[in-house]
Amino acid sequence: MHRGVFLFSQPQILLALTIFIARVADVSLGTFRHAMVIRGRKLPAFFAAFAESLIWVFAVSRVLKDMSDPLTAVAFALGFATGTFCGMTIENLFKIGDQVIRIFSAKGEESAASLREAGYRVTVFEGSGRDGAVSLLFLQAKRRDVSKIQSLARKIDPAGFIVIDDIRSASAGAPSRK
Repeated sequence: MHRGVFLFSQPQILLALTIFIARVADVSLGTFRHAMVIRGRKLPAFFAAFAESLIWVFAVSRVLKDMSDPLTAVAFALGFATGTFCGMTIENLFKIGDQVIRIFSAKGEESAASLREAGYRVTVFEGSGRDGAVSLLFLQAKRRDVSKIQSLARKIDPAGFIVIDDIRSASAGAPSRK
């Protein structure tokens, strides 16, 4: 078997590359699946779990065939780490779901007016903070709109404090009749 300048043969390198790609794929799917489970999306979570486990079985079986090859072990671990990064990036690109945005601002009414003008529903609560009067603006928005909301809020009050959380589910009650 010709190894040339490298420490590993071409078949070993190809196997390691295959394992690496399989791990990137299965861990990326696992990260995506986890995000779907948290958001209560059953069908996408089901299909991601199926594909993830099928790829994982393939990758593990290749590593277990020859546990003495350090290249496959490194490829397996590196694929896991890279897959975690890729999965987080992919999930962030999809921007699935809703988020709640809480904006603490000394310029609450002005911020609320700007956000309402942009088409967002805003509820304002008045309170007091360390430095005096403060408003809490409460919004629910699609995840893809959050950066726009942050920008609008920062234009009015650059010193405002913004908290963003994922929402698993939300429901509105029937409108009151008065």
